[in-house]
Amino acid sequence: MRAHRQSTTAVLLIDVINAFDFKGSTGIVKAAERAAPKIERLVGRARARAVPVIYVNDNFGQWRSDFRSTVHACAQPDRAGWRIVRRLRPREEDYFVLKPQHSAFYCTVLELLLEDLGTRTLVVAGFAANFCVLFTANDAHMRGFRLVVPADCTAANTPALTRDALRHIEALGGTVTESTRVDFGRLATRSRKPRRSPF
Repeated sequence: MRAHRQSTTAVLLIDVINAFDFKGSTGIVKAAERAAPKIERLVGRARARAVPVIYVNDNFGQWRSDFRSTVHACAQPDRAGWRIVRRLRPREEDYFVLKPQHSAFYCTVLELLLEDLGTRTLVVAGFAANFCVLFTANDAHMRGFRLVVPADCTAANTPALTRDALRHIEALGGTVTESTRVDFGRLATRSRKPRRSPF
């Protein structure tokens, strides 16, 4: 088994492996298809710099399933999100975490993995901006992580929902920018904000 190396920065891909097989998904599917090539390029640059890429994905209530099964099922041509899934399939060196609810931190091993990696900064991309990305950003903020969210690498059912979510992330102190402006070399030199005392 390949050992991992520590990295102060990690990329979190939230629910990019997604069938989008729910009523009213047309808007988010179109927006996600526009975002997918930009996510692909962002992830390519991260991998080139040995920045860990962590897929954090809903298990869609399939408690006997695993991540590979989820990828296979969501990549079938009869699923609305199949083009996105086939473009953003994970590689062998990537990590994956299954989550039962919106936040990537809720009842998952993500925090332990990030601690093991020595991660201080999270670059968060994926779907949907106003639910799983936002909830993950909230929980990351409470745990003292530095947040970077590429605006063009996330999507929601409407542009207004995406804008509102990104404004909330900015209010948390997160950096919202374009994916082309995410400089992994520069992020690696920045230290984590001090954790706030709960008292």
